[in-house]
Amino acid sequence: MSEVNAEQGSMRGPDPGPDDVADQAAADPAPDPGAAQSPDVNGSPGGASASSGDEAYVVDGDPRPDSSDEAEGELSVEGLVSDLERVTVERDQYLETSRRIQAEFENYRKQVTKRETEARERANEGLIGEMLPVLDAFDGALSSGVEDVAPMRTTLLEALAKQGLERIDPAETPFDPNLHEAVMHEEGKGGETGPVVAEVMRAGYSWKGRVVRPAMVRVRG
Repeated sequence: MSEVNAEQGSMRGPDPGPDDVADQAAADPAPDPGAAQSPDVNGSPGGASASSGDEAYVVDGDPRPDSSDEAEGELSVEGLVSDLERVTVERDQYLETSRRIQAEFENYRKQVTKRETEARERANEGLIGEMLPVLDAFDGALSSGVEDVAPMRTTLLEALAKQGLERIDPAETPFDPNLHEAVMHEEGKGGETGPVVAEVMRAGYSWKGRVVRPAMVRVRG
C-alpha cells in the first residue's frame, strides 16, 4: 500500500509552495467587479436594445406627431374660445346693468331735485300768501289818499318781484278765468267781441308763473 501511494505522489509531482501561488495570482488578475456588461441588440449582455415606448417614431428625419397631443391642442383652443365668448357675454351684461343703474340714479337725482325745488317754492308761496294782506293794506291806503305808504309799497313789491312775484292788475283786458275772478257783471258795449275786465276790485298775484290769488274783477260784456 505504501508503495502505491509513493508511486501516485511521484506521478502528481511536488506540491506548489507559497511562492508559486503568489506568482500564479500575479499572472492571472481577478476580473473587475465594477465593469458593466452592455446588453446586445437582442437584449442579451453586450448589445444595444431599441425602446419602443420611450422613443418617438421618426419618418424621413421628422418626428411623427402624436394624435393625442393634437386632440388636446384642439380641445384647449375650443375651450379658450368658449371662455372668451362667455366672458364677453358677462361683460355686456354687466355694462348693461351698470348703464341701467346709472340711468335710474340720474332719474332719481332729478326727481329729488325737482321735489326739493317744488317744496321750496311752496314754502315761499305760503310766505307770499301771508304777505298779500299787507300789500292789500298798502293799496287801500293809497286809494284812501294816504301817499306816505307809497315808497314802502314800492320797495316791498320790487323786492318780491326779484324773487318771482308778479302783480295781476288786468284793467281793460280780456277776461281770463285762469287769472281773474269775476264778482260783478255789467252789460257790454257795442263792438266788443267778448267779456272785458271793466274794473279791478282787488289785485291778484302769481309766484313764478303760478297763480297765488286771482284778481277780483268786474266784467263787462
